[in-house]
Order: sequence, then C-alpha cells, then structure tokens
Amino acid sequence: MDTQAIRTQMPTLVLGHLPSNVRKFKFNIFDGQPMFSVLGLHADPKPFEGKVIARTDEAIVAKTGRAEFAVLDRTLVTEVPDNGTKVQVEPYARRRFDGQRADTPEEQTEFTADGQPYTVRRYVLGSAPAKLPIPEPSCPELRELIRQMEQLPAPDRFRRITHLLVDAGAQDFTWVDPLPKDIIRTPPAICFTVATTKFQGRVTVLYERGPNLYSVELHRDGELVERADEVFLDTLGETLERLIDDGSWRHIRVQCLSGRKPNRH
Repeated sequence: MDTQAIRTQMPTLVLGHLPSNVRKFKFNIFDGQPMFSVLGLHADPKPFEGKVIARTDEAIVAKTGRAEFAVLDRTLVTEVPDNGTKVQVEPYARRRFDGQRADTPEEQTEFTADGQPYTVRRYVLGSAPAKLPIPEPSCPELRELIRQMEQLPAPDRFRRITHLLVDAGAQDFTWVDPLPKDIIRTPPAICFTVATTKFQGRVTVLYERGPNLYSVELHRDGELVERADEVFLDTLGETLERLIDDGSWRHIRVQCLSGRKPNRH
C-alpha cells in the first residue's frame, strides 16, 4: 500500500464524515508494519470497532471516533466489507504460547511476613515476552538456547524468535537436557510441532557442540524431510522463518457486525 498516497487522499475520503465544527482529524495506518508508542517503543495495537466510510483499490477506511479513522491495507484484511458496514478490527499483536497478548502484565503470587498471599502484576514498557513452555534445564547449552530464542529478533525486527513460533502454531514441546558427558551423543534440543501453509510437522532445533553451531530439522510422519546445518546464532531466526513462517500472521482480522455478507480473502 502506498501510504504517502493514502495520506494525501485522506482529507477527501473523510469529507462528509466529520462534525461541522471539526477542522482536524486523526488516523492510524495498519499496513503490517510495526507500530510505535509515543515513547518510540514497539507497541501492539488493540482491537477496535468502526464503520467503513470509504474503499480504494489499496485501502479500507473506517471511522473509529468522532474525528478518528483507521486505514487498513486491503491486501491484508481477512474480509472486505461494504461502505456503511460496522466492523470489528483486530490488527496483529504479538502473543504468548498460552494465547494471551504478549504485552499482558505478568502476575506472580507473593506472601506477606505473616504468610498472607497477594498478587503482583509486573509490566515493563516496550516488553512483550513469549517465554518457551520449558522448565529451567540443567544443561547450560540448552539454557542458553532457550534464552536466545526468547530474546533474539525475528527477521522482521518486531517479533522475537519465540513470537515467530507462536505465530506458526508451535505446540507439543519436548526437549533434550543431557548430562555434560552425553552432550555429543545426545545434543541439547528443543522440539515442537507447527502448522502453517509452508510446513506442517515436527521441528527440532539442536545444538552441535563440535562446531558450536545449530541445526534445524523438519520431520513429517516420522521422516526427516529437510535439515539446515551450520546455522549461526545470528541466522537462527532467518532459518526458521524460511522453513516455517508463511507470513499469515500479518493478516488484519475484520469481522462484520452489520451489513451485507463481505468478500472473504
């Protein structure tokens, strides 16, 4: 979508949809690109409702407030509603493996001096972690692999590698936590299943002690279908994206709340 062209067109597109005493309006563009907060930190947009007021070959414009609008990239929406349709819109937001938004405050139970429990909610600005559902391992190499997958960026520089796995439907996690004497014979590894249009099956990320590199294996029905060797730390995200990420996470979910049945993408 040509965002500069849309910005130029917006005064004309919203004409007739503003109160007579309003001379200024605001709009957000949702085009699959990362959004930022006023502090310059990555931000995950919240779902919202609006009424479609205009459609172009590239965009759908919805009124979301008295003088506020949303511009949706037409190639990314799951439904193309007619003008006048009330819609609910859910742009992409990073999520955890439990399905919650990754920016949901973390809750932890603490205890007072006399043993009374209370709940602490922690939220770090700009933080949206997706922790692997794996308990603390004893193997240092496996522990480091977990840390790297949770902190290293995916190629889009917005998500972490673990967000990439969540978006690929990763589940059924298993892992290999070897003793130091067995690290060559049974390398540290993290295994999980994914289901995307690019690959459906089991993925294994394992650490090779000899070359101090990673390998990624794809298995389907118990058979090895592809293996990427000599994966460096800084290319692990790129390798996983190439093998399992189909890009569907960028879609903007649009649900019509009124009006005629829309065209589905």
